[in-house]
Amino acid sequence: MALHAPVLVLKDSLKRESGAKVHHANIQAAKAVADIIRTTLGPRSMLKMLLDASGGIVVTNDGNAILREIDIAHPAAKSMIELSRTQDEEVGDGTTSVIVLAGEMLHVAETFIEKNYHPTVICRAYTRALEDALAVLDKIAMPVDVNDRVAMLGLVKSSIGTKFTGQFGDLIADLAIDATTTAGVDLGQGMREVDIKKYIKVEKIPGGQLEDSKVLKGVMFNKDVVAPGKMKRKIVNPRIILLDCPVEYKKGENQTNAELMKEEDWQLLLELEEEYIKNLCAQILKFKPDLVVTEKGLSDLAIHYLSKAGVSAIRRLRKTDNNRIAKACGAVIVNRPEELQESDVGTRAGLFEVKKIGDEYFSFIIDCQDPKACTVLLRGASKDVLNEVERNLQDALSVARNILKNPKLLPGGGASELTVSATLKQKSSSVEGVEKWPYEAAALAFEAIPRTLLQNCGLNVIRTMTQLQGKHANGENPWVGIDGRSGDIVDMKERKIWDSYSVKAQTFKTAIESACMLLRIDDIVSGIKKKQAPGGGGPKQPQIETEGDADTEQMIPE
Repeated sequence: MALHAPVLVLKDSLKRESGAKVHHANIQAAKAVADIIRTTLGPRSMLKMLLDASGGIVVTNDGNAILREIDIAHPAAKSMIELSRTQDEEVGDGTTSVIVLAGEMLHVAETFIEKNYHPTVICRAYTRALEDALAVLDKIAMPVDVNDRVAMLGLVKSSIGTKFTGQFGDLIADLAIDATTTAGVDLGQGMREVDIKKYIKVEKIPGGQLEDSKVLKGVMFNKDVVAPGKMKRKIVNPRIILLDCPVEYKKGENQTNAELMKEEDWQLLLELEEEYIKNLCAQILKFKPDLVVTEKGLSDLAIHYLSKAGVSAIRRLRKTDNNRIAKACGAVIVNRPEELQESDVGTRAGLFEVKKIGDEYFSFIIDCQDPKACTVLLRGASKDVLNEVERNLQDALSVARNILKNPKLLPGGGASELTVSATLKQKSSSVEGVEKWPYEAAALAFEAIPRTLLQNCGLNVIRTMTQLQGKHANGENPWVGIDGRSGDIVDMKERKIWDSYSVKAQTFKTAIESACMLLRIDDIVSGIKKKQAPGGGGPKQPQIETEGDADTEQMIPE
């Protein structure tokens, strides 16, 4: 029997790895990803410089931005990158910590896999650890008063303290808090929803200094009035009408031919067009606006009528910008001039002004009463600086938004992780059976974050960690952590180093769940190709190459 040729189940072109080999490969990959961005955690963090395909450079230490730019072949590593992306979309901060934590979780699991623990056992222990960890977070969380600016500043600052703009400390934090409190919408029951994407626009204008950045009490956009010589460029308390229709003669839907017999008929046609536009303008001017903004075109004639009436006009504005203006000055965007009503006119703006910044003209609609949208104006020396500042601002905005949504605080500086770790260590003695060891390991893995903080400060890691563990072991003071700047062991309450609760909870959840997912993979089959059965069994369907197929064909090596 033994002499029979081995049975080939899989095709030759397929590579199949299974069992412990896969686990090790996945863990190595995850650790590699974690090591890439490990140095970007904490206030003393390094920057990474990435060259993208088109030769542009990105200089950043935002975990998500880094991983977004890197091309990665290994599937497990790809899934790690997804983590930081979800974290970024969900809560906007903690992108680095998620990866570091997940990497560490897998790292501690490796020893168990070598001892032939079953992955599901490890996963069970991890999920249990996660539940307990979240319970601990709930216990030490502290409510914060959203209207207390100082507390808010401290929170946002600890998020951006780790970023490049940390040295401009309050500046970015101030911008973020101003912007989010402006654009917040009350949902009732003390909940606030802030739509960062839609109603907070970040305008980056190279030139000037970072200190010139500010949050406008209104909006700005990169447009000038249509006829610069004739129209006013500064209007106080303007009445604003927003249109989303063209103010020009409507052409026929498809190509229309009109045959004219007499010369005078041509004249008539032209007069009709003029009449039509004149009517449109008359309907708009009936409401005595000072500023007409449309998303579509304005014909020359319409411009003439409007400027004769002393109305400034702006045309071809982006829809998103138009929405923001509507939110800021209280106007309603109208689709047909015939349907204008007095209530559609925006009157809450204090000033319309066109300014020249650098070599471009920008229109400002500012000093609005109670605007629900705003623009953050960023100035900086170079494009790279601006991009980095914008990324940091995005993080800061998200943090501010999270606090408005769920106003609870946790200590920063690795203190909450240490508390969780200490509590889990105590609890692990009550865990029954074989899950006990992975549970303890998970408890240890949480220490990755404070440890990395210490490494990035360049301190004696082991000594400081033992001191910290000693302080936390009896669990009396959950607020003791590391001051990331000096590396001293301090009370986070005094230093005002905070983290937002939603970010921390999300970090833990994402990290542990993904670690479980990667541990559960025990087989990788690569090189699957859709081939047609040789000899064409039955009638062949015509092959239509979709874009997807066209790409994947070249990528999979034979």
